[in-house]
Amino acid sequence: MDEHPDIYPDDPYGGAIKKDNVSQDDSPIENLLARFSQKGGGGKKLPPPASGGGGDDGGDDEEEGMLRMSFLDHLGELRSRIIRALVGFGVVFLVCLVFSNQLWLIVQAPAVEAFRRLGTGGSLVGIDPMEQFSILWMWTPLVASIFLASPWILYQIWAFIAPGLYKSERRWAVPFVLTTAGLFISGGLFAYFIAFRYGLTFLLGLGGFAGIKPMISIDKYFELFVDVMLGVSAIFEMPVIIFFLVLLRLASPKFLMEHSRYAILAIVIIAAIITPTPDVFNLMLFAVPMCMLFFVGVFAGYLLVLHREKRKFPWAKVLPWLLVILAVGAATAFVMVTRYHFHLVKHWPFLMK
Repeated sequence: MDEHPDIYPDDPYGGAIKKDNVSQDDSPIENLLARFSQKGGGGKKLPPPASGGGGDDGGDDEEEGMLRMSFLDHLGELRSRIIRALVGFGVVFLVCLVFSNQLWLIVQAPAVEAFRRLGTGGSLVGIDPMEQFSILWMWTPLVASIFLASPWILYQIWAFIAPGLYKSERRWAVPFVLTTAGLFISGGLFAYFIAFRYGLTFLLGLGGFAGIKPMISIDKYFELFVDVMLGVSAIFEMPVIIFFLVLLRLASPKFLMEHSRYAILAIVIIAAIITPTPDVFNLMLFAVPMCMLFFVGVFAGYLLVLHREKRKFPWAKVLPWLLVILAVGAATAFVMVTRYHFHLVKHWPFLMK
């Protein structure tokens, strides 16, 4: 007979946890809180797991080097990471401030191109005396710094999360930073070169039939520019969000696919809100990439599930569908070029009449 039947023999923190305090019927979170209260928080780091206790070598290797921090330690680490992120952001902002004039030329380029395409004249004007100073020398470098410093900021976020992860999970640091920052910057590029330019040309051309010459305040122009740039960039993070929902087991690829029609409806509503124009063309210009990003996120979650369950990707089922999609796209492009006199160009939409 066991001398202490009321004590867990395999407790990783030493075994002194009684069953009357931690019930087997409690949830894992409740058990964890009960164990923490028995050991005491008090600003002290919890001791590492005992080398014995019946655990296998794989479990010991997983928990090796895994930091056990109190609540105050977490606050200190969070403060340190925030300071580092702000310092890095400040350095990038100072560099952007030196090139503020060049950055503004990049910001106003879509408006200049839109005026040229419409052929009705028009220009950006400064109405308030402080507009040029605040927009050119403060807000433009600030927005540029958000995009340029995003990899460093995301790295600090990961560095704050990493101590609570296993060694096998910490290797995701580089893919996480590169993917998240890459999607954010890709969203900004999509908004700048495609979405904002087409939407702005449509808006400025609405009054052309009446001979209205657009004279746009730089404050209003920059406000629309930032809304579209940051809005689209945030939406491009959808695959990362879906991936982490699957990683935390809050959703599954099967559930997301079964309810994809609701997701598409929500995407169209969001696209209608952030689209700077009321026409269907610009609405689809936002909605279609967002739907594609949703399914990319579901696919990434599916790959995670396959890896978690140690299954292989079913290439035999997927490859024929990929070939069919490529064949349909190539046939459509061929018909548009040969029959409807479209020609290929090096920029979006790549086929023009």
